[in-house]
Amino acid sequence: MKIGFIGLGIMGRPMAENLIRAGHSLFLKSGSRPVPAELIEAGGTACDSARAVAERAEIVITMVPDTPQVEEVLFGPAGVAEGLTPGKTVIDMSSISPIATKGFARRINERGCDYLDAPVSGGEVGAKAGSLTVMVGGPEAAFERARPLFEVMGKNITLVGGNGDGQTTKVANQIIVALTIEAVGEALVFAAKAGADPARVRAALMGGFAASRILEVHGQRMVERAFEPGFRIELHRKDLNLALEGAQALGVPLPNTATAQELFNTCIAHGGRAWDHSAMVQALELMANHALGSAPEPA
Repeated sequence: MKIGFIGLGIMGRPMAENLIRAGHSLFLKSGSRPVPAELIEAGGTACDSARAVAERAEIVITMVPDTPQVEEVLFGPAGVAEGLTPGKTVIDMSSISPIATKGFARRINERGCDYLDAPVSGGEVGAKAGSLTVMVGGPEAAFERARPLFEVMGKNITLVGGNGDGQTTKVANQIIVALTIEAVGEALVFAAKAGADPARVRAALMGGFAASRILEVHGQRMVERAFEPGFRIELHRKDLNLALEGAQALGVPLPNTATAQELFNTCIAHGGRAWDHSAMVQALELMANHALGSAPEPA
């Protein structure tokens, strides 16, 4: 297929590379930066605007940081919308506002094109391995046309519902991940300050009902103080902002999500904008005045 791909950062670059390897023709745009040389060498074609990408592609994929960037890429000067003709499909794989997504979909539909919101989970590792979880909102027929592309980039692929439902699912995912990181951090800081070895505590908990992927991966990062690189706190904070904004509009209380957001804010205030989100534990350590690697508290 002829695929446009706009946004070639930490996640977008390996996703695009996997599509090229699968035999698709890719037309590429990377914000204000040049298209990575390795994607050109692999067979991708660089374009000078989002409009040019859309003119040449059957399906246009966007993978950019936040809602304003998606709107600019789609509807700004020389944007995707200017290059669309009826029958094409736009797939936004960024993590953005579900409310804004519904508006974007309507505007693309008015041009005779389909729109899918298909945010992903799995991080850079999943993007490279082609094992991302893909949460899709939009028409079933468009989803089926795009399914072969999703299967190149991911393993767990679900059509959740209509436009906006994919983004709503991603926000729900980010709530669960943040609160679980916070729970693991609390448990390990509590154990460490009580005098227990947090590494051994984590190993013991991995054999019980508290076991989770977060305890396995992020608990290990906390114990090893390995907070770079990873999924940046500033990006997870953005996702929790979407959750809290949506909750306010819906009248839904999210008290623990708000707490997790404050802990991310504390990390950023201490220079942690680019830390992996598991570094939330450092905000808890500050509050407890005790780091995981510190000597045990005296009896």
